[in-house]
Amino acid sequence: MGDSTVSKWSAGVGYGPVLSQTDLYLLNTELQLHPIMAGVSHGFHLMFNLVTGSTGGFNPNDRDRDIPFSAKDEPATLPRVQDLIIITESSPWCTVVHNERGVTMGDVCSTIWKEYTENYVTEAEFNVLPPRLQEQVKRAATHNNASGAAWNMYYNTPAPNRYKRVDWLRDKYYFDGLSKKDSYSIQRLGFKAPNIFVLNLTS
Repeated sequence: MGDSTVSKWSAGVGYGPVLSQTDLYLLNTELQLHPIMAGVSHGFHLMFNLVTGSTGGFNPNDRDRDIPFSAKDEPATLPRVQDLIIITESSPWCTVVHNERGVTMGDVCSTIWKEYTENYVTEAEFNVLPPRLQEQVKRAATHNNASGAAWNMYYNTPAPNRYKRVDWLRDKYYFDGLSKKDSYSIQRLGFKAPNIFVLNLTS
């Protein structure tokens, strides 16, 4: 039992109940975020690209070597929860990550990636942006389509003047950890909850 700190985040179902949204409100339980999700893991820094969906990482003490994201099946939080609500100061959208058996770190990455690459910015949303930022979104779309050209060739050719949510992020499309910001949650959603986290992004 000496390795309890090592196994605390292990993948699997034998770690207490998975809390529903109702359970969270009734218990008012604070959630502990996985160190990799919080960006504070000493042995692994997650490199998650929202344009391509690729995940990997490196050891901050040995940056020359890429490491696979082998911990993706580990729970994103303890206690485990069925839903995580993710907002970001970089965009107006809210992402809900759902898994009946408990949200994993892999669920977080795949759901965010799909949310930002499979959904388009509406005309009304685009028109809210000042002209300078509209131009930056257009440039980002050109860049992102070029970098995902092989992928796009098989799946979808972008329609003219249509931009994906990932284009809205412009050059900040790398995951830089999740954090708790209750004041921002209230400002954005009108309420706070233990399972609302803010996505930080970097270029």
